[in-house]
Amino acid sequence: MELKATLSSFGQYRSVLTKGIGTPLLVVCSLGMVILPMPAFMLDILFTFNIALALLVLLVAIYTRRPLDFAAFPTVLLITTLLRLALNIASTRVVLLEGHNGPDAAGHVIEAFGSVVIGGNFAVGLIVFAILMIINFVVVTKGAGRIAEVSARFTLDAMPGKQMAIDADLNAGLINQDEAKRRRADVTSEADFYGSMDGASKFVKGDAVAGIMILLINIIGGFIIGMAQHGLGFAEATEIYTLLTIGDGLVAQLPSLMLSIAAAIIVTRQNTEQDMGTVVLGQMFNEPKSLIISAAILLIIGIVPGMPHFAFLLLGGICAGGAWIRLNYSKKKALELASKPVVAGDTARTPEQKDLSWDDVTPVDVIGLEVGYRLIPLVDRTQGGELLNRIKGVRKKLSQELGFLVPPVHIRDNLDLQPNQYRISLMGVTCGESEVYHDREMAINPGQVFGTVNGIEGRDPAFGLDAVWITKDQVDYAQSLGYTVVDASTVIATHLSQLLTQHAAQLLGHDEVQNLLELIGRNQPKLTEGLVPGVVAMGTLVKVLQNLLSEGVTIRDMRTLLQTLVEYAPRSQDPDVLTAACRISLRRLIVQSIVGGENIIPVITLAPDLERILHQSLQAGGAEGAGIEPGLAERMQKSLTEAAQRQELEGQTPVLLTSGVLRNTLSRFVRNAIPNLRILSYQEIPEDKQIRIVSSVGQQ
Repeated sequence: MELKATLSSFGQYRSVLTKGIGTPLLVVCSLGMVILPMPAFMLDILFTFNIALALLVLLVAIYTRRPLDFAAFPTVLLITTLLRLALNIASTRVVLLEGHNGPDAAGHVIEAFGSVVIGGNFAVGLIVFAILMIINFVVVTKGAGRIAEVSARFTLDAMPGKQMAIDADLNAGLINQDEAKRRRADVTSEADFYGSMDGASKFVKGDAVAGIMILLINIIGGFIIGMAQHGLGFAEATEIYTLLTIGDGLVAQLPSLMLSIAAAIIVTRQNTEQDMGTVVLGQMFNEPKSLIISAAILLIIGIVPGMPHFAFLLLGGICAGGAWIRLNYSKKKALELASKPVVAGDTARTPEQKDLSWDDVTPVDVIGLEVGYRLIPLVDRTQGGELLNRIKGVRKKLSQELGFLVPPVHIRDNLDLQPNQYRISLMGVTCGESEVYHDREMAINPGQVFGTVNGIEGRDPAFGLDAVWITKDQVDYAQSLGYTVVDASTVIATHLSQLLTQHAAQLLGHDEVQNLLELIGRNQPKLTEGLVPGVVAMGTLVKVLQNLLSEGVTIRDMRTLLQTLVEYAPRSQDPDVLTAACRISLRRLIVQSIVGGENIIPVITLAPDLERILHQSLQAGGAEGAGIEPGLAERMQKSLTEAAQRQELEGQTPVLLTSGVLRNTLSRFVRNAIPNLRILSYQEIPEDKQIRIVSSVGQQ
């Protein structure tokens, strides 16, 4: 019972244990033949197996439709070459040890090739062997190696163009994502295949050279052993060892020649979906004129006196018959096509008849992410890419923080980029790009580290910190030195999150605002009833919300915003006025985002004289601040930058406190120059908060 249970448990794992064991077993057996002595009958079996294997590979190469359908050929070529060389070593051992016992000492296969194939004449055998070597080495191997080298070079050079063609078809809508992925895989596999074939052709060339050297060594070694150790005469030793060596060489060269022909067939094949016989017959005998001219020449030669009439007349008649059959087939095909009715749907499906429509006009992507071809594994889930999940998490987090649904990110590859480069665009305009390495980790210097790590120097694209791209085995060491280590997907996702936060106003459009109103209307229908366009126009509402987002104010509290608009919109439809009113309503939320739960707000203020000058400039030049004298604007920007930096060094968010009249103008003035500086008006300070002036700009 225990034995039965053991056998049953073994049966469960049989498929796992025996799967893919053939090739490793063949390699191990080849190594065993090199080390262990082989009996003659085993050599017969293995030589026969070698010939059968080479024949099988040759036939597979002939009937393969595309070279990529036999992508394992370089590996097969290597294994078969190793097997044949191992057999050469094993047979050499037997020939030299047992050759003095007679022609059959090394097995019947070698004896047959040494006596039957060449008629027992070692001179004929040497000539036949030399001819086989010339055919194999000079003609087949040399030509196949050259073709493999050129094909590998041209395939690698054409790889970017093929990738661009796939992208063009994908963008034009001719293929879908799955088909594009399959074509990209084919392009990559084709490049790998021809690169491997370039190297595999050297195996065949080296094997031919090894065959010549082994032949000479066996003959010379046989003479020495036969005459010195076994007391054979020169003639007897010459006859025995030469026949055995030639037989051994012919047995080995026959499979070698077949594999060389198979390699030549593979590298000369085109990527067509037809087998070699169909392609050759279709292209050679498709035109009857060639057959007619060949038949005429053969028939003329056949009637010349002295020529072998039967052979030439027979082949001339065969060519004439083939031409007649081909002509009749062409006429029959033409009649069938002429009699076939034309279907209106067939002409409508031709590309020339297809008219353009609005579907051919592709809108610009709201958020676009383009990656180089080496970063494709980051977005491919089948290769373990985590970038899609990271981007989904970024969208979810920003949607919760900003208060509206962030549009999806359209990801595509771009061959115009560097292999490790990515580019982020908003509304078709590039707003950020950088380089990452998908097989490395980014070690970011947070400001203080206790050593250095080796790697590729870089910079964190989100915050501009110094960083080093390190290998995965250096992660623990870098973290021990104080580095912050993140992977490539996190780097791209963080950069994307920062850019989307900075440009949140561009992501909010009429559709998003309409969806927000519908969402609020489900719970508070009275608040949204008649709001648009009765109280405020949709364009004005969108502009107000965009103004808030551009100043870093979330619009999650839509209830408060809409109530404020209901109150102030009848008085004014100016978006700036309504934005200021909304900011005052949201002052608790704004201040909380700056100082958290602290009761004291450290602020920067403007000197009274400077505020007075700015008021006068505002009255003279309008709300955009066009009346500010350029020198004054430069000095004020420099002073605000220094004050903001001092406040940041103390670990505080820089805040500029000013009057409500100047707040909007100053916000636009410093938005791009000092993006971290928050501008608050006196009206936006809650009653339960106190201010502490840390510096005053413009103070003499």
